[in-house]
Amino acid sequence: MTLKTFTARDGARLAFRDEGAGLPVLCLAGLTRNSTDFDFLAPHLSDVRLIRADYRGRGGSQWTGPETYTVPQEAQDAIALLDHLGIEKAAIIGTSRGGLIGMFLAATARPRLLGLCLNDVGPVIDPLGLDKIKDYVGRNPAARTMDQLVARMPQTLAGFANIPEERWRAFAERLYLQTPKGLQIRYDADLRQSFLKSFEGPPAELWPLFDACAGLPLALVRGANSDLLSPETAAEMRRRRPDMLFADVPDRAHVPFLDEPQALGVIRNWLEQIR
Repeated sequence: MTLKTFTARDGARLAFRDEGAGLPVLCLAGLTRNSTDFDFLAPHLSDVRLIRADYRGRGGSQWTGPETYTVPQEAQDAIALLDHLGIEKAAIIGTSRGGLIGMFLAATARPRLLGLCLNDVGPVIDPLGLDKIKDYVGRNPAARTMDQLVARMPQTLAGFANIPEERWRAFAERLYLQTPKGLQIRYDADLRQSFLKSFEGPPAELWPLFDACAGLPLALVRGANSDLLSPETAAEMRRRRPDMLFADVPDRAHVPFLDEPQALGVIRNWLEQIR
């Protein structure tokens, strides 16, 4: 699927993918990822208009500096993309960082949302998983070749099981670029600066963002072995929203690929609620 671009409100050139027809579904990727984050899900959603955004500094989008790599800015860019496409309302699937953006939009741009599906993220971020992200964000992997990286993935990504080698390779190729100097990240390394700065000062209270989803069709997909979204946080989310569709995906940590049967079942039921 060919990348397209549009101009954001500040003049930045931002990339996206737009395919299919029907219910508009906007997919927002994880922190360091891009629109290919949903390549494994896309073949299963052929009956919707699937729109996948590349955040600033990621994928095919312009690098605009660490001061712009923030949830509020990325939320504003998501709305600008919908405006560019002439879409009044969309359902949102948000993986990790994308889910935080989705909750932020529920609180700040509620009329633009048809529903929200969260992939392994909630209002409380487990420190164990957060520390792992702080360790790798903005840094190239130690492995020099794709073969080396793929061979190490079953050990380095603890909590995942029963993943064939071809899936690990497809996943790795979406995260890193093979160069003569070794593997390189596919995003602006200055994202590290912005990410670490966001944790300076007292932690943000995110439950109000989740509560802002009241009345919206809501779904949660969790990796059963996630170190970012704890069972306790997921349970509290379900207590606050008993109608929230939920799947705990076995053999997955942070984050599920979203083509697992449990994840697909929840996503399809959520889409049926919206239609």
